[in-house]
Amino acid sequence: MIELRTISKSFGDQNVLNRVNTTFQQGKVNFVIGRSGSGKSVMTKCTVGLLEPDEGQVIYDGRNFTEMSLKERKEIRKEIGMLFQGSALFDSMNVEENVMFPLKMFSQMSKAEMRERVEHCLHRVELNGSNNKVPSELSGGMQKRVGIARAIAMNPRYLFCDEPNSGLDPQTAIVIDNLIVDITKEYNMTTVVISHDMNSVIEASDTIHFLHQGEVAWAGDNSEIMTASSQTLNDFVYASKLMQRMRP
Repeated sequence: MIELRTISKSFGDQNVLNRVNTTFQQGKVNFVIGRSGSGKSVMTKCTVGLLEPDEGQVIYDGRNFTEMSLKERKEIRKEIGMLFQGSALFDSMNVEENVMFPLKMFSQMSKAEMRERVEHCLHRVELNGSNNKVPSELSGGMQKRVGIARAIAMNPRYLFCDEPNSGLDPQTAIVIDNLIVDITKEYNMTTVVISHDMNSVIEASDTIHFLHQGEVAWAGDNSEIMTASSQTLNDFVYASKLMQRMRP
């Protein structure tokens, strides 16, 4: 579980986050949604330590990340997996080397143990036999799956996914959604997904956190979002669904 307690962040005179309080639950896929500029990315960066909040605390399973030293934070970061919007694979490395990268950086595994872990992760995302391929030989969906394999290589307790379906066709997006849901349950992770894709929100989320003007304007579970009484949330949800229906 990850708790955000009264997190605020400003840049100059621009207040981006205003005393945000919310909880991301363990074993759940926790979606964060909101318009561009609502504070989603800044909130995520504060959560993982890429930005320092001006106020508030980030708590990882009872551990106050905000007050930790750099050395102590490094131990928490070993427990975090990241799936980036553009997959962020290293073009000069093949699939095996990409997945092995965090193991080389953060683990004490032998070469044989790292290879065994890579094989397990690639099997988990159904990419057996792709070890020697380079990213340019892979489709967008396959690159995302390699990104997921790399994200789970360290057997993380926490997984952050930034727009995991960006640039994917609807069928491939469903595959990625299902994979994120499955590995969240399998590893009992606290998964946080930043997304604009309302189809994914409806189909893959357990909890939903709606940011509006730097505040959590609504939070609830999947079954509640379509009947929520928040007009601001309803405007966002139905506008997003309409835009998706209008896409060719």
